[in-house]
Amino acid sequence: MTGGGADSSGPIRRSRLAEYAEPADADASSGIPAPVPDTPFAAAPPSPTTTPAPSETDAIARRRREFAAVLGEFRRTAVLLPVDADEAPLTADYGGIRWILAFSNESALARFAIARGEGEREWAYQRVLGARLLDAGVPAVGVPCGVALDAASGAEGVLFPPVAGIVPDAAAVDVRTEEARQ
Repeated sequence: MTGGGADSSGPIRRSRLAEYAEPADADASSGIPAPVPDTPFAAAPPSPTTTPAPSETDAIARRRREFAAVLGEFRRTAVLLPVDADEAPLTADYGGIRWILAFSNESALARFAIARGEGEREWAYQRVLGARLLDAGVPAVGVPCGVALDAASGAEGVLFPPVAGIVPDAAAVDVRTEEARQ
């Protein structure tokens, strides 16, 4: 089997995903992909007008450290990026954000395909370094965009929203430009 390199310049990999599928979650039998769960990292920070209790502050700091570790690992890892016939990545729109769907391995992609009722068809994908996806892929979309890793994988899924510190500031929805400030 041959696959694309981390720079996605290699050949597109085609696979019968059902061959790699681990038993799908019970939700997958409905044919509807399970949503990527909200992670504790995606929770809104406490309001600046209220001071969190010391134990709450510690929990927030711990969750931020945990997310930073997950983000760092994602940036260093090649992920599977399903593409269509035109080599455009598979995306989904939710909450005013376009999400590029990426998968950590063929089993995670297979769970997603089966949940969509498309487990028997061949899926084309490229291997792309997570950092390249966040730093170049997200800004290239041209609309608010993040990355959903391992959709339909339950609690294993992670969202990388288009915010400062995750994507370049030019693509972050929480960064105002100089023109907007004036």
